[in-house]
Amino acid sequence: MSKRVTTRVLELASQRRSFVHATVVRAQAPASARAGDEAIVFEDGTIDGFVGGVCAEGSVRTAALAALRDGGPLLLRVLPDGVDDFPESPGAQVVVNPCLSGGALEIFLEPMLPPPLIEVVGRTPVADAVVAIAGVLGYATARSLPGGVAEGTAAVVLAGLGRDESESLRAALDAGVQHIALVASHRRGAALLDELGLDAAERARVRTPAGLAIGAGTASEVALSIMAEVVAAVRTGTATGCAGTTGQPEHTGCGGGARAAAPAPGTTAGHPTDAAPQQATDPVCGMTVTVMPDTPHLTVAGEDLWFCNPGCRDRHAEGLVG
Repeated sequence: MSKRVTTRVLELASQRRSFVHATVVRAQAPASARAGDEAIVFEDGTIDGFVGGVCAEGSVRTAALAALRDGGPLLLRVLPDGVDDFPESPGAQVVVNPCLSGGALEIFLEPMLPPPLIEVVGRTPVADAVVAIAGVLGYATARSLPGGVAEGTAAVVLAGLGRDESESLRAALDAGVQHIALVASHRRGAALLDELGLDAAERARVRTPAGLAIGAGTASEVALSIMAEVVAAVRTGTATGCAGTTGQPEHTGCGGGARAAAPAPGTTAGHPTDAAPQQATDPVCGMTVTVMPDTPHLTVAGEDLWFCNPGCRDRHAEGLVG
């Protein structure tokens, strides 16, 4: 990775932004890109760097946005029409690009997604253990509450055992956090929710007692039960296995609220993303085009048409005139 791209990647990671790192791993002359060329593809489809000419860049943009949605790496093969001497790469996604001016490319697309962010309230042994286990899982943690909720928070764990609970809980609800784990007994948790005057929808987002019913006794075991429930909520939108359990000590147990909502479209593991750009099919060459401000365009009989490059647009316009 070049120094410039490395610096940009670290900057984006610190900002908790999602993007795709694209690297040319193989190129066949006369393709304009060379092995080692690289770029960053942002959520809005903009590209910083170089991975080929206009048509190749368009194919990379479309594939990168799909990889960003799926969350997995992808090897993209961009081939010109009729190529038969570019060695196969099993498992690669192939795009036959009729606009490509010769040559072929293989480009590795690696989505870089910020880890889910968990807000932890409290300086108790349970709170500290939650932070430690979250780190092992690769999750990020913050301790911004009760002052405020960090942007992109996937879940909030209230483990202050009476300290900063009301303010933090209210702030988490107002920020729209869907999974809030309150470490408290059934009785104390219910009393706090009653005191705050929560409506049914708000109460459904609070799980108290927090955590799955695993018979936890130590602070680390309690934290494990809490994080297991958080993982279920963040990854699958579910937190099951808790209903009807009794006999847990105050700091353990299972949440009484409804399941946390699954991540909404346009989000990744609790992190909001920009809306995906519109896609269209080039009526000349049949390529899938990701529509950007500078994408070649015609309006014909009130219908918007988008093209992979100016050549396809001009050929279509000429056909209309003829």
